[in-house]
Amino acid sequence: MSEAWQQAFARVPELLAAHVQLSFSALLLALAICLPLAICAARAPKFSSVILGFSSLIQTIPALALLALFYPVLLGISALVGGGISALGFLPALLALTLYALLPILRNAVTGLTGVDPAIKQAADGLGMTSMQKLRLVEAPLAAPTIMAGIRTAAVWTIGAATLSTTVGQASLGDMIFAGLQTQNWTLVLAGCFASAGLAIIVDLLLGIIEKAMAARHKFRGWVATGLLAIGLIIALLPTFQSREDIVVIGAKGFSEQYILARLVGSRLEEAGYAVEYRDGLGSAVLFQAVAAGDIDVSIDYSGTIWTNQMKREDAIPTDQMLEDIRSWAKDRYGVAMVGALGFENTYAFAVRPEDAASKGLQSLDDLARVSSQFAFGTDLEFLERPEWKMVKAAYPLRFKEARSFNPTFMYPALASGDVDVISAFSSDGRIAANGFIVLADGKGAVPSYEAMLMISSRRDADEQFVSAVKPLIGAITVETMREANYMVDRDQDKKSPRQAALWLDSKLREKP
Repeated sequence: MSEAWQQAFARVPELLAAHVQLSFSALLLALAICLPLAICAARAPKFSSVILGFSSLIQTIPALALLALFYPVLLGISALVGGGISALGFLPALLALTLYALLPILRNAVTGLTGVDPAIKQAADGLGMTSMQKLRLVEAPLAAPTIMAGIRTAAVWTIGAATLSTTVGQASLGDMIFAGLQTQNWTLVLAGCFASAGLAIIVDLLLGIIEKAMAARHKFRGWVATGLLAIGLIIALLPTFQSREDIVVIGAKGFSEQYILARLVGSRLEEAGYAVEYRDGLGSAVLFQAVAAGDIDVSIDYSGTIWTNQMKREDAIPTDQMLEDIRSWAKDRYGVAMVGALGFENTYAFAVRPEDAASKGLQSLDDLARVSSQFAFGTDLEFLERPEWKMVKAAYPLRFKEARSFNPTFMYPALASGDVDVISAFSSDGRIAANGFIVLADGKGAVPSYEAMLMISSRRDADEQFVSAVKPLIGAITVETMREANYMVDRDQDKKSPRQAALWLDSKLREKP
């Protein structure tokens, strides 16, 4: 087995355990909700229509959207009750996946219970059975195979959808898939997919044995399969019994630079004696709110993102003043400490192919506005909804013929291949120079400064050892060094992992006098 596969599969056990915990918890909670509802629905057709209609409606919402919706809901509830409810991680993922599992269990349970032969029910009545006795001794055993079929479907759906929980900060096998997609590490993607698919197949197989055992009244096989599922769940739960008081949670957004910087911070903290874990692939708003809530201990954020998205500011002021305003605002309002800027800026930069720049005389965004109706625009997944895009449109009359959103991994190849003609690139991305793209000047200063900043939650701000471990990074990273580290991860040949790039970056920083 190659080193890349070994490194990929080394991440599987920990993430698999978290994936099993989440999936089984959602499935068990869905069962606890569905079975009582199914019993009521089997006896009241009108009620049946209402709850089946509701569960069908839930199923029409994409799983990713359902996960995203629970974050602001829980955040609002936490604010109303004065805190204590985590809007990030396990809880929003659990609630979303539970709702997603309702329909197959509920529909099959109602079908199974209403499908019992009326003659059998009458015979039970004739024997003088109470309603509960009839349910327990007659209806439930006859409906059990049908109910199990619904549970099998729900289990497979839940295990698959649980990979998306990465987006709300819950560890899962999706961590490998999202990170692999972003860094074009297809070994990591395949390892995550294989592990998730393998888990779904094994669980479905064991549940299938239980289903057949129920139909054939073969109790031994059913109990063996149930025991194997229980053993797997117990093994997955073992990490939760370990002390987590000293574990530092490092948050990162969903692109290569964030993965690298998170590992750089992590390596410094590990050197200082801290145990660390990572929450990758978070959106900009989710990341900051997670640090503010204490769900994330430390992150790297950008001044322009905080300025426009969180502070709702659109005025242009000098960078030093912007950083000071952000420092005061974050501390006073959320208790978040902005330790300082790392020394480089990663701003939005509009980039075009060199042949287009030459043939159409493109040097600035004013020039781009002149020909924008001929161009297709490619952006990352957030940009078109961000305040910065509104600010750019207000400053320049850009009217693109088409706008398309990409995962940042695919945005640069889309420009190179001609699928789009201009992209909202990142100024510290090594792929700009590697592809020879031309960055257009923002003469009107529509895009604010995007200094990379080290943010620490209030939970860690008073820890002098913690702050001392990461403070040497302040002002230490140049944009040229960051571009080189980014390109190590993003290039097609001799690709490095984010951790390898972080170790290289760390060594470069230590070489400085």
